[in-house]
Amino acid sequence: MAILLFFLAHWYLSLFTQSFFQHRYAAHKMFTMSTFWEKVFFVMTYVWQGSSFMSPRGYALLHRMHHAYSDTDRDPHSPHYSTNAFTMMWKTRGVYQDVLYGRSKAAERFQEGDYPEWTALEEFGNKWYSRVGWGVFYVLFYVNFATAWWQYLLLPIHFSMGAVHGAIVNWSGHKYGYQNFDNNDKSRNSLFFDFLTGGELFQNNHHKLPSRVNFGVKWWELDPTYPVIWTLDKLRVIRLKKDKTAGVPVAA
Repeated sequence: MAILLFFLAHWYLSLFTQSFFQHRYAAHKMFTMSTFWEKVFFVMTYVWQGSSFMSPRGYALLHRMHHAYSDTDRDPHSPHYSTNAFTMMWKTRGVYQDVLYGRSKAAERFQEGDYPEWTALEEFGNKWYSRVGWGVFYVLFYVNFATAWWQYLLLPIHFSMGAVHGAIVNWSGHKYGYQNFDNNDKSRNSLFFDFLTGGELFQNNHHKLPSRVNFGVKWWELDPTYPVIWTLDKLRVIRLKKDKTAGVPVAA
């Protein structure tokens, strides 16, 4: 039971920081927050993502490239230019490293937009010893609490949690499901209630309405991250921006 709870906690806490902080805040600036709360969520992102931590700045630039070049050969992670999800994410890793260390010419046009930065934490989180340290922590937890050999098979997912989330979202979200909109790309909505990736699998909706904080657009499309964001706004932890695309009609 301890292993299952630990795995679920790591899955959903890591997922939340990716969707809330890196995606909706860093990449799209759907809401604002104070410097204090930005630092708090920066730390949460590092701790909850652990060995698969991604720089919010690097994530923001990579994701803006994805929107600009969606499902073309310039898209950092379109499944239509890779043979499988593993090669797609390996390609993404290479593009991310180039973006992170200023080697990507393609990312330069997206650097004008605002994104959160904390150089010391981002550099530390990207060091090999930080990633290995988190990996050792996961292993020690399993050594102390695992009750069956097969539970150790979950460890590789812990080591690469962010990449696993990315592979699911970018592979499934651009190959499988239905479309509410014609976006001139192959983005799709894969689930009606996206319990698996916190709303990120409403890719077709999101590519049509990139500034809309609620990724569901039809009444039966449930984005589980949105109620958390709505609550944080009511608590004045964040301040939602007016959604200028909310009035775009939904396709039949």
